[in-house]
Amino acid sequence: MGVKPDVLSALNELNITVPTPIQQQAIPILMKRHGDFIGLAQTGTGKTAAFSLPLLHHVDTSKKHLQALIL
Repeated sequence: MGVKPDVLSALNELNITVPTPIQQQAIPILMKRHGDFIGLAQTGTGKTAAFSLPLLHHVDTSKKHLQALIL
């Protein structure tokens, strides 16, 4: 899905190999654009990963300022 190799490696170590439907829909969108996003799905369907994986991909760890906010 285009996430950084180190993020993909961490997912593999956790045996997370197949994205859920919300992740399949949200991750490609969030990888391409920045800004607000609302994704609706039932509890336990992987929404947190759907939002956080693209966020981790875009965070520049060399910068010491706030780069994202999740409410």
